[in-house]
Amino acid sequence: MKRRLALILLTVALAACSKRDEPSPAQAAPAAPQNTLNVLATSDLKDVEPLAAQIEAATGVAVKFRFGGTMESTQEVLSGSSADAAWFANAKYLLSDAAGQRRVKLQEKIMLSPLILGVSESDAARIGWNKPDTKLTWADITKAAKRGDLRYALSNPATSNQGFMALLGVVAAAGGKGEALTAADVDRQAIADFLTGYKIVGDNSTYLAEQFIKQQGTRANAFINYESWLLSLNANGKLREKLHLIYPFEGVSTADYPFMLLNDAKRADYLKVVDYLKSDTAQLWLARQTLRRPMKADLAAQVADLLPERGVQVELPFSPDRQLADGLIDAYLNEFRKPIASTFVLDTSGSMQGQRREQLVEAIHYLAGADVSLTGRVAKLTNREKLWFLPFSDRPREPVLFEIPAGSPVRKGVAPQADTEAKKAALQQVRDAADDLRMQGGTALYDAVLAALNHMLEERKQHPDYQYSVVAFTDGKNNQGRNLLAFKQAYEQLPEDVRGIPVFMVLYGEAAEGDLQQLVNITGGKVFDARKTPLYAVFKDIRSYQ
Repeated sequence: MKRRLALILLTVALAACSKRDEPSPAQAAPAAPQNTLNVLATSDLKDVEPLAAQIEAATGVAVKFRFGGTMESTQEVLSGSSADAAWFANAKYLLSDAAGQRRVKLQEKIMLSPLILGVSESDAARIGWNKPDTKLTWADITKAAKRGDLRYALSNPATSNQGFMALLGVVAAAGGKGEALTAADVDRQAIADFLTGYKIVGDNSTYLAEQFIKQQGTRANAFINYESWLLSLNANGKLREKLHLIYPFEGVSTADYPFMLLNDAKRADYLKVVDYLKSDTAQLWLARQTLRRPMKADLAAQVADLLPERGVQVELPFSPDRQLADGLIDAYLNEFRKPIASTFVLDTSGSMQGQRREQLVEAIHYLAGADVSLTGRVAKLTNREKLWFLPFSDRPREPVLFEIPAGSPVRKGVAPQADTEAKKAALQQVRDAADDLRMQGGTALYDAVLAALNHMLEERKQHPDYQYSVVAFTDGKNNQGRNLLAFKQAYEQLPEDVRGIPVFMVLYGEAAEGDLQQLVNITGGKVFDARKTPLYAVFKDIRSYQ
């Protein structure tokens, strides 16, 4: 108490001394009215958030960012977002929809970053791709993936702009028809060949970069992403070896980061912010801090030491055919990608009774087809997918399998496919099983996760052509069976193959956040926080990483 009282007295004394130099309230200049612009931004733009203070100082407009995934943010804009403005890496998919065109009142392109390929330098030399005059195309990339020379990390094409534009680049290059390309023209074999090399899946560049750093040289040797991210990876010193950057010769898809007005009542504030973002000061800050290219050539020359000279090349045209975009996403999810095999480790302890159980059941229903929104369709259980429920309380129970059948065969092009009667029946089985979950007993979380990993390892031995993962959900602290240390010791005894099976943890209720974070640090994967976000939204988010 004495120490605290002394501090208070010292603070009062200092304040009194400083008041001599301050104007009195009557003399003080009135505070300028502060205008706020609420901006919905895609998650790959988190690195521009520090610019907000500079924007406010220059314009008097306080920019408040809220970040989300590309597909999630697109859905929000189409549904009538409460945000005043949106800032995406690329808005071509959004603006191919009539509703998107109505929602966006104005847009201004702010900066540039082409989508390119980075290959570990030793592998680029081995393949013969490291010569300065080599002109490589998307067709070359596709062939290298097919023969096993290219094993890459890429964000999910169904939920992120980078992944979708990479897939579209392959399709556009194979079709050779530019803007005239339609859903019926898609070269299905080119997609299948390209996806042969897809090894590390995720929904955002930060997660993918973390996983690539861990698995470079073993699981993956290449990364497809925006130039800015690959330059940052090369500069941060965490890679086993640097990436050799390849700009496909026939053309690249460039993110132009449109800043879009959604709320016309905020037009004046929007225009002030745009003017600042396009100013030399902001453009150079963005180039130096985020390694994205300025819009003006004279400014680009000032940061030429940071950005490769051959970075800007021919732009691949974006087809305005919305059926092509939707069909490509549907075909990727249900036909071309490596099918998903996952075990859902579900906490059925006594604390889950009541509202928590209802929320868990609702979340599973959403994944099994109850959500018909854009994000719901993307997150729905897909054709050829295997899903096991592994409920646990005092101990893990036996996993129960649900298998989603393949769809109707497609011979040409791509198009969204309606669910077959067999798929509808399988989805209903999943919903029925969720309804039958009963809650009682304690929480043996680590025993259950270990059981799921062992189960996935055995499945992978028999069926290697699946993308395996574990999704674990708990609302409380572990109080039965192994503790975290014992789990870690048991995990270290598992075969090396287990490291290719990520564990995604859902934080809910009174679950111990620190322990769950340690668990995913051990196993790979990610912690998803469902304490402030609806559980069904978190479960949908996890689907982007599978």
